[in-house]
Amino acid sequence: MNSKLSKILSLVAGAIGIIAVFFLVRIIMVGDDAFDAVNPDAASLQGSIISPYISFALALLYITAGLAVVFSLWNLIRHPKALKKALFSVGALAVLLLVAYFLSPDNAVTDATGTKILIEQGSISKWSSTGIWYAVILGGIGLAFFLVDFVKGIVKT
Repeated sequence: MNSKLSKILSLVAGAIGIIAVFFLVRIIMVGDDAFDAVNPDAASLQGSIISPYISFALALLYITAGLAVVFSLWNLIRHPKALKKALFSVGALAVLLLVAYFLSPDNAVTDATGTKILIEQGSISKWSSTGIWYAVILGGIGLAFFLVDFVKGIVKT
């Protein structure tokens, strides 16, 4: 990494640290009064002290996630072979998701006695079952690759 970019990143990290220290000092200055259940002003104190801190943290999260996505896409565009592999992998995951969707029932979720639990019959139950089947399929594939690698390791030695 060149020194100019390194200096810019150091300044940004320092600015984020200073802002975080500012919020920390504000929280410490208020003390436990903001969290006292008996204090009638506790809710307004929490709103004025904690809400800006949460907003700052969420903004950092969104900016970081956005930058990660943008730079990942940029890297894929610059390297067509990697883009081809990524599209193939996403396609394979989509096929597995379709398999999980067709394997999953859309009946109501019941316990051992047959009593309905929270979810009625329909699309929500179908997608919940799809998620479970998807995890089972991916876990089975991962386990299969682990066992193949394990056997290869035993055979080599």
